[in-house]
Amino acid sequence: MSVYVYSILATTHPQNLEGLHGVGNPPSDLRTVQSKQLSAVVSDAPEELRPKRRDLGAHQAVQERLMADGTVLPLQFGFTTTDDEAVRAVLKERADEFAERLEALEGCVEYHLKAAQDEDALLRQILTESDQARQLNEQIRSGNAAPELPLALGEMVSQEVQARQEQLAAGVLDALRGFAREERLSPPTGNDFLSVSFLVEQDNEKSFLGAQRDLAKELGEDFDLRLLGPLPAYSFV
Repeated sequence: MSVYVYSILATTHPQNLEGLHGVGNPPSDLRTVQSKQLSAVVSDAPEELRPKRRDLGAHQAVQERLMADGTVLPLQFGFTTTDDEAVRAVLKERADEFAERLEALEGCVEYHLKAAQDEDALLRQILTESDQARQLNEQIRSGNAAPELPLALGEMVSQEVQARQEQLAAGVLDALRGFAREERLSPPTGNDFLSVSFLVEQDNEKSFLGAQRDLAKELGEDFDLRLLGPLPAYSFV
């Protein structure tokens, strides 16, 4: 049977798993696989592993328990390998790399921020501040515009949206990165112009959260800043 891997930690970590269970139905028993320096928390992997709410919750509960007692390298949901010996071999082969990451994550948690601006507000802003866009829009609304003008306006607005969103993303990052140890960008989706994870020292969480609140107030009601955390530092493993 294959092995499901939850996280990697130092052998000195308390590794208190009492009362927890692993993924699967029925739930699997948790155990540790150890090398000289490192341990991995694992369980038997179910034959059909899917991101069901029950299994996602079990995975997250293991991370949260381990995080409460020390630094861990949390693996994303769904990581499996062949057997315990394969896990032990990787712990030995990559011991220095894992130890370095554990040191980098010590005393830290992850916060993930997504940011969006109301589309109508952004369009109004562009038409107000761009003389060329406003003139094109007025010509089109007059009913006497050349057929190519709507396409020209659309291209102009698209370019302006991209430029403004890139500027906004840079501004948000500049406002918050000073409160974080590391950051990781991911491609924004939907209407978001920014998707970023911050590695924040637990001693600095209040300052980071305060800066995020101040930024949200400064940007105003047309912006939606969605902050999720504290989380296991998945993005920094």
